Amino acid sequence: MAMSSYETCVSQLDDGLNITVQNSLLIQCLAKSIDENTGTTSDLRDGLDTFFIIYSASLVFFMQAGFAMLCAGSVRLKNVQNTMLKNLLDACGAALGFYTVGYAFAYGGQSYDGKTTFIGNANFFLIGEDDFVFWLFQFAFAATSATIVAGTLAERCQMTAYLCYSVALTGFVYPVICHSVWSYNGFLSATAKDPLFGSGMIDFAGSGVVHLTGGTTALIATKILGSRKGRFFDERGNKLRHPKPFPGHSVALQVLGSFILWFGWYGFNTGSARSIVTAAQSKIAALAATNTTLAAASGGVASLFTNLIIMERLTGEAVFNLNFAMNGCLGGLVSITSGCAVIEPWAAIITGFVAGLLYLAFSRLLVKRCIDDAVDAIPVHMINGLWGLISTGLLASPHLLEAAYGNSKHAGWFYSWGRGSGDFTLMCCQLIGILFILSWVTFLMLPFFLFLNYMGWFRSDALEEIVGLDISYHGGSHHNMNEVKPEYLEAYRKQRDEQLKNRGHNGSTTFEDAEEDGVHVSVDNVVANF
Repeated sequence: MAMSSYETCVSQLDDGLNITVQNSLLIQCLAKSIDENTGTTSDLRDGLDTFFIIYSASLVFFMQAGFAMLCAGSVRLKNVQNTMLKNLLDACGAALGFYTVGYAFAYGGQSYDGKTTFIGNANFFLIGEDDFVFWLFQFAFAATSATIVAGTLAERCQMTAYLCYSVALTGFVYPVICHSVWSYNGFLSATAKDPLFGSGMIDFAGSGVVHLTGGTTALIATKILGSRKGRFFDERGNKLRHPKPFPGHSVALQVLGSFILWFGWYGFNTGSARSIVTAAQSKIAALAATNTTLAAASGGVASLFTNLIIMERLTGEAVFNLNFAMNGCLGGLVSITSGCAVIEPWAAIITGFVAGLLYLAFSRLLVKRCIDDAVDAIPVHMINGLWGLISTGLLASPHLLEAAYGNSKHAGWFYSWGRGSGDFTLMCCQLIGILFILSWVTFLMLPFFLFLNYMGWFRSDALEEIVGLDISYHGGSHHNMNEVKPEYLEAYRKQRDEQLKNRGHNGSTTFEDAEEDGVHVSVDNVVANF
């Protein structure tokens, strides 16, 4: 019996190849076989690319689960529900915001006509847009950018403020950056008909567009919001000699979240190739997957063992810090996102290794500067997003640029020196892109968060923060919460009942009556003593 097309294609695969490469070659072989038998080349290729983008978008969206697990494991038990809901609302807010105006601002009306525009101006509410798979893929990216901030503001941010921020970022702030870098009509776009300085900014999958944007927003927000109570200052506002650690309640959830993020990153980076039906396109996707793996591994190793050496020298005891290893991996993933398709595997290792060191250095710097980042999103996403753009400007290979963008005139600076020219064009475009992202985000988000803070909509009430946002926002039970003292719960009950009475309600008795246990405290005393 004659073999089927599938069996024939499988028999031709080389078992020594990477599984990603095997899958790509299998799809190409099947496409060729069907073309020969039915002649439906265009329809088949469109179908395969559609499936590829949907699958990649699914992986990117699955990263939301990774962020949720990482954030939930990094906060104290009394704030888990609140953190999880914020991650869920990120996805909901991003979907609605990107559907209504975000996609239109990012890609609406784009055309390959050589015109440069600052913002898209068509396809609001997806009217007139029929490339729904592209919208899906880009929505997943927008949601990722918004979710980066969730962990940074954990345990002290009001729900209203978070909803406002999420819609603002995905509906306007992020789309303008996306348009500038990725649209055919963006002034920084490497795919434009006439790119900036003949090169344009290379950000293949979003080190700058997604991660630098989200990380910068996180830095601005946490500076205005302030640190968690008791983290760096005592009840009188005096700086503590040593910051008080607020360890997360579940290391297992943190590790699970990190692995989910790493897994989702394969959709993030390989999906940005947007097609795998030709040999050249499949090689781009395969290289992106390989570089993603190597950068994550080298970042984790660099962060873990550098910290181990430092601690051994300082204390005489070698400490294998799991958090540094996890975030080092994530930092490596962020850094490779820009150049995953245009740098060689050895360069990916260097990029990830430096990312691990940068994460370690800036994580310590944040603590020294009393900037409270519950999940270290700022050093992971902002700093390594910036480094990812710079590393691309240094290490982008000419022949890989030609394969991915069809333009190898301006390669990475190190390669330019090898050519004997010292051409700084690509690096210049990268630096301009960095300055644009930092300026745009600061210009919009700084007054936005200042306004929220001025109106009293940003930070949770002091007593709400002390008893935990699960109780104050979600009606969570106080049972089995040993980290919350009974007198704090009673003070919160009294405060809440007083607020309800002022609104015309009779109050409630959800919490046990602490007065039966002889607990008599005032709200002011609780906040001061905390």
